[in-house]
Amino acid sequence: MTSAVSASPPREFSLDIEGMSCASCVTRVEKALRAVPGVADASVNLATERATAHAGAGVDAGQLAAAVEKAGYHVKAGHVELDISGMTCASCSGRVEKVLRKLPGVSGVSVNLATERASVDTLGAVPLSTLIAAVEKAGYQARPHQPAGAAPARAKTALPSWWPVALAAALSLPLALPMLLMPFGQVPELPPLWQWLLATPVQFWLGWRFYRAGWGALRARSGNMDLLVALGTSADYGLSLYLWLAAPPMEGHEMAAPHLYFESSAVVITLVLLGKWLETRAKRKTADAIAALNALRPDRARVRREGQEAEVALAEVRVGDLVVLRAGERVPVDGVVREGRSHLDEAMLTGESRPQARQPGDKVAAGAINAEGVLLVETTAIGGETVLARIVRMVEQAQAAKAPIQQLVDKVSAVFVPVVLLLSLVTLAGWGLYAGDWTQAVLNAVAVLVIACPCALGLATPTAIMAGTGVAARHGILIKDAQALEIAHRINVIAFDKTGTLTVGRPRLTDLLAADEDGQARLLALSAALQAGSEHPLARAVTDAAATRADLPRLQAGELRSVAGRGIEGVVDGLAYGLGSGRWMQELGAQSPALAARARELEQQGRTLSWLARKDAGGNGARILGLLAFGDEIKPGAAQAVRTLRDLGIASIMLTGDNRGAAQQVAQQLGIDDFRAEVLPADKARAIEQLRRSDGAPAVVAMVGDGINDAPALAAADVGIAMSTGTDVAMQAAGITLMHGDPGLAADAIDVSRRTYAKIRQNLFWAFIYNLVGIPLAAFGLLNPMLAGAAMAFSSVSVVGNALLLSRWRPRALSTSKER
Repeated sequence: MTSAVSASPPREFSLDIEGMSCASCVTRVEKALRAVPGVADASVNLATERATAHAGAGVDAGQLAAAVEKAGYHVKAGHVELDISGMTCASCSGRVEKVLRKLPGVSGVSVNLATERASVDTLGAVPLSTLIAAVEKAGYQARPHQPAGAAPARAKTALPSWWPVALAAALSLPLALPMLLMPFGQVPELPPLWQWLLATPVQFWLGWRFYRAGWGALRARSGNMDLLVALGTSADYGLSLYLWLAAPPMEGHEMAAPHLYFESSAVVITLVLLGKWLETRAKRKTADAIAALNALRPDRARVRREGQEAEVALAEVRVGDLVVLRAGERVPVDGVVREGRSHLDEAMLTGESRPQARQPGDKVAAGAINAEGVLLVETTAIGGETVLARIVRMVEQAQAAKAPIQQLVDKVSAVFVPVVLLLSLVTLAGWGLYAGDWTQAVLNAVAVLVIACPCALGLATPTAIMAGTGVAARHGILIKDAQALEIAHRINVIAFDKTGTLTVGRPRLTDLLAADEDGQARLLALSAALQAGSEHPLARAVTDAAATRADLPRLQAGELRSVAGRGIEGVVDGLAYGLGSGRWMQELGAQSPALAARARELEQQGRTLSWLARKDAGGNGARILGLLAFGDEIKPGAAQAVRTLRDLGIASIMLTGDNRGAAQQVAQQLGIDDFRAEVLPADKARAIEQLRRSDGAPAVVAMVGDGINDAPALAAADVGIAMSTGTDVAMQAAGITLMHGDPGLAADAIDVSRRTYAKIRQNLFWAFIYNLVGIPLAAFGLLNPMLAGAAMAFSSVSVVGNALLLSRWRPRALSTSKER
């Protein structure tokens, strides 16, 4: 062990340990850490709950954490987000990942070129300054990530962002003009001195960024796009300078005017600057979803305190404060309506275009717009805890994450630049040694360097993911991670929970059967009188149904008394009535053969039954007046969702804990391919595993649910899809959240995943094709440096532009709901 450690300088790891309670715990953890091969020493402080270990380069934080976990304790994990500047291509992001992953305590790193952000997972205490220093040593700049919209507005500069491109173009145009006008006749070139004066500021002032970044790559013993551009244009510039100065003097002691290549170096730099500017603008558009969501946050709120209203900064609002919301204003906080009635426009939050009614007791979310009326809202969440803030975080995390396919791109990019440099040297040697034309050799080698920029390769996947997750978020589909987005395109089986997912999750009165033909209205009126004031779901279904009937007599019930496990009884107009279960009716001696057969049919359909009976005056018996049946209402978009899934070639299955009759009824109405009833929460997860190992090829299964009982199945599925109308536990277990309760959005989530993955494949195809075709053309002298620079710039812009076409995607579910 000693020799292994001495082979490389020991590194210090700091781990925060949870679960230690005494000195023996300290001893056990120290022993576990020292047992890890490569660890020279370890010490644990019980007071600070921190372990310090010194180990060689072959030891990583994961090994130490595993040893602590095996000893029965837990290592606190951390997460840091860094904004990285200076990256220009996939090899840059790969190098930043490499230097961060080498740091003691870092367990995982993901660097996204499109968002210019590094996500760092740590085990234990890794100082932020250490992370930033490592990035800067690699030649880039880093700072703690500021969420979109949180950064202070930058002061406006006197010059627009495009001024370097415009100035470079103005200086390069006179150099390139003779070549551009050549098809229309011979145009004399500028004198060498003028060419040098125009090309030099482009090369060393406007193009200085390429030298700076390229030097950083060399210091880190790596390569990137900037190094390729700097080497290529410098070779062009140097060759031109040499040809100019080495030219023999003409008569009159004037120097000859040989053909120079200053225009190649200047135009290449101009085209690369143009491509980077267009690329930056396009990448900015892919973050429109974040900007739009952050724009929903009001800066101030009107608060009522001690009877007085005052407008305060949003940061001063506290949980429990009463916020006054006037017509046309945005909701500044999450809360519950205490006074007033109105409609809220939640389109940017849920994708639902129709305003939603709100009354006392209903929840409201920050960012929604109050359509009319005044609402008094009690604050329940502020700042980062609001639904809007959580949505923003989810979208940011999804856009910063890497899809599994990106791993292939990273591996290619790691060796791409060294291979290109080698190909360039081979081209130089081939043309110089065998063709004897060193001028052409330099030009062809430069063209190889320029055309081979790996920018398009690095942008192919992240820009498509950003565009896909962004457009999905605008329409109420929140994709939490890139892995869910990528896997979703392969889904061929989707399992639905029933209650709250395919159905409303709230019982309604489906059937009203009176013993007398003319007694329906009185049956409902009596039932509503007995249920008035009750918060039981069945009671609310009765009162809601009664509220829609203008022809009902309004009756008042007195002496109301709940009968445990049976129902409720009371007196209306001097007569005693009972409303409750069939078992209670049997105990009261009340029977109705005429309704018994229909009652059995309703029970087989999964309906819940309540009977209304009038008690005899002496309390010796009762007479059945009618039957009330309750069922869960199917969501309006559920049937269309199943049809859409069938059109996409996806089988649908329903998993529910309800009885078989209720499950069969819903399955038949919706056209579900298969269903499983009376399934316990734990059995749902097992059912998902069985579906994944079904006959033939393994299935890729998605689970759609909304309740706590669905969380195990959501986690077990290849992709979990949660309804935001359900519980937080379900949303945390799922990779995709549907902000609107329409199950049709599940099909739309799969659709946007398929389209996004198609864009990723298209982008990778074009990125590889540019290089596979361009490099041989350049090497064989069929592509001059200027055309190579234009092709390289166009490749990056075209990849980003192709990804932006996803912004035209529209969900089918919401268009269908609008038609309804």
